[in-house]
Amino acid sequence: MREKLSGRFWAVMVIFSLTGQIAWVIENMYFNVFIYKMFRAEAGEISLMVALSAVTATLTTLFVGAFSDKAGKRKIFICMGYILWGVSILIFAMIRTDVISGLFPHAVSLASAGVSAVIIMDCVMTFFGSSANDACFNAWLTEAVDPGSRGRVEGVNSMMPLLAVLVVFGGFMSFDLDKASSWTLIYSLTGVLVLLIGVSGIFLMEDSKVDTSANKNYISNVLYGFRPETVRAHRELYLVLLAFTIFGISVQIFMPYLILYYTVTLQMKNYVLIMAPAIILASAATFFYGRIYDSAGFIRSVIPPVLMLACGYLMLAFFKSVPMVFLGSFFMMAGDLTGMAVFGAAIRDLTPENRTGMIQGIRITAQVLIPGIIGPFIGALVLKNADRIRNDDGTMSFVPNENIYYAALGAVLCLGLVLYWIARRKVKEK
Repeated sequence: MREKLSGRFWAVMVIFSLTGQIAWVIENMYFNVFIYKMFRAEAGEISLMVALSAVTATLTTLFVGAFSDKAGKRKIFICMGYILWGVSILIFAMIRTDVISGLFPHAVSLASAGVSAVIIMDCVMTFFGSSANDACFNAWLTEAVDPGSRGRVEGVNSMMPLLAVLVVFGGFMSFDLDKASSWTLIYSLTGVLVLLIGVSGIFLMEDSKVDTSANKNYISNVLYGFRPETVRAHRELYLVLLAFTIFGISVQIFMPYLILYYTVTLQMKNYVLIMAPAIILASAATFFYGRIYDSAGFIRSVIPPVLMLACGYLMLAFFKSVPMVFLGSFFMMAGDLTGMAVFGAAIRDLTPENRTGMIQGIRITAQVLIPGIIGPFIGALVLKNADRIRNDDGTMSFVPNENIYYAALGAVLCLGLVLYWIARRKVKEK
């Protein structure tokens, strides 16, 4: 049975999800560009930034999610988290070489100091963002939707990352990302937007009802998702989380270098105009695909996204022409987002009742921590001997190559084996 969801619910879900994803897109796709262009970061430094951010996101979600379970509230954590998230983004507007040279006049390398400042503030920003979005907004969304509507809601929710990419790409078209002034304006506008959305939630959001009767011991709550007895009691959930982890590793191998691949390797100065149609089509596919999960179940609905992802990798690895890059980007993005919709809906369906906040920690471990450490590390490893170019200021920068897509494809093949194992197990249980 499907519950009728109110217009107020849809409004809150869309504005909080979309705004959060806009902030995450800037962090996940443009912080890499920021430290590459402003501070000449190497692949290893980008990998380190992504990994430390993943660790921060996981620990934050684990502890804050369990605490919100104990408190029996979500709204206060979501709204205050978004407000402080916006403030932390505003601070990035001050990370410029002129400011750094003034604060640290004796620094041996302004570039290294700049990279270090970005990595530290990325962790601070991630703490607030994960508290608000990963830990509490995701728990709120699970509690606000009945099982019969989760595929439909997750289809819309999973569109938000691609819509956020479209908003960010379109908004960035007018900026020269080689200029520090552009980044200052970008961070200022984004910070204010996130802050204001947090304030709006105070008036728009209805708090979810959390049963706190079983959530008395905080440390026990934090460790709940990692206990062997929890794994044994919810084997299907953990198998889905395992598959989700490998899916995430595959995406994180290439994602930190995606825009650099378009702009530096392929020299696509108009990459936004090429990517926008692919993003729109992938978003539409995700919107409709989320409904398939409700009727087809996990295994049948997850296979097509995995195949689309693999097809996208092969096209991007083999072809450099604009039409084929467009097709490859579409299949890659459609596979990524429809896969996220299926995994998200399955995890919400399999989440133990009254343990929603506690499960966010293990979910974020599978979705962010392990992929965020292993994926970029593999990406940096396959780019270790990549070609280098000389910048206008005489410094050298690496050039991402197609090896990131071959490595990502290898992870997809591993994912296929895990999904086959899950399917065989379900057949035996019947």
